[in-house]
Amino acid sequence: MSNFFNSKWVYRLLSLILAVGLFLFVNTTQSMTTSRGGESNTRLTTLTATERKTVSVQLRLNVDSDKYFVTGYPESVKVHLSGPASLVTATANTQNFRVFADLGSLGKGKHTVKLQQDGLNKEIKATIDPATITVNIQPRQTVSYPVKVNYDKGKIAENYEAGTPTTDVTNVKATGAQSEIARIDRVVAEINVPQNAKSTVNTQAVIEALDKQGRTVNVILTPSTTQASLPVTAKGHSKRVALGFRAKGGSDDQNYTITSPTKKVRIFGTETELEAIDKVTMDVDVSDVKDKKTKTISLDPDDEDVNGIDPASVKVTITAKTN
Repeated sequence: MSNFFNSKWVYRLLSLILAVGLFLFVNTTQSMTTSRGGESNTRLTTLTATERKTVSVQLRLNVDSDKYFVTGYPESVKVHLSGPASLVTATANTQNFRVFADLGSLGKGKHTVKLQQDGLNKEIKATIDPATITVNIQPRQTVSYPVKVNYDKGKIAENYEAGTPTTDVTNVKATGAQSEIARIDRVVAEINVPQNAKSTVNTQAVIEALDKQGRTVNVILTPSTTQASLPVTAKGHSKRVALGFRAKGGSDDQNYTITSPTKKVRIFGTETELEAIDKVTMDVDVSDVKDKKTKTISLDPDDEDVNGIDPASVKVTITAKTN
């Protein structure tokens, strides 16, 4: 047995096995190193690749908005971004920067202003489109105007007539540049009447400021919409009667007084129906009144068994007092 291990062939065989094993170990190590190097290169390429994206960004104004009113500027601008792919993608998704026009040092009149940005990473290049804007800066003014109601009389059906339109907004505030405020001739709420209308129209109407030529004036109206009602009834017999109110849903320990600037209304119906009515009394929900409250209520002709009531709604003031 000892002769076997002392044999030179045994040593040759062991050397061969060790050589093959060493060869396989070296090759495997090199393959793993190459693979890891490739992954690192891929990550590095992803981080350093250049990306280009275009985003739409809201334009902000640096201006004393209590003193000045600005017109002529776009609501948003385009920003072309370029730089490292990961940064550009993240910036386009989050838009964690702003584009602004600095008007703080400018006074009344028209000005051409270069747009600026802040908040962008320094590795990102940005181009703003447009690069400059022209704005008109005017002293800010707020004026109150009464609201007039318009509607197309031609849409009322034959043998029917429209009564007095009403809205829950009687006055609005118009805010804008002094030059625009000076253009206002009237403020109107337009009721959209359906063709061949035969019944009362209740709808939300848009309020607009118009000049003498009927063109829209560029001002901000508060409020900008109103609930409007236009009574439409068949032509025939009508009668003016007193208008009264009855509290409904109130507390037993409260006494409610209901008043209205509207003292009389016109009712429509047959001669027999009208002959029996001398006064219209409407229910008013007072469950939400703790002290004093003004609200608009609808006058439902079905409650009085008539064809129509003009106006279709009135304002009432409710005063609650403890018994």
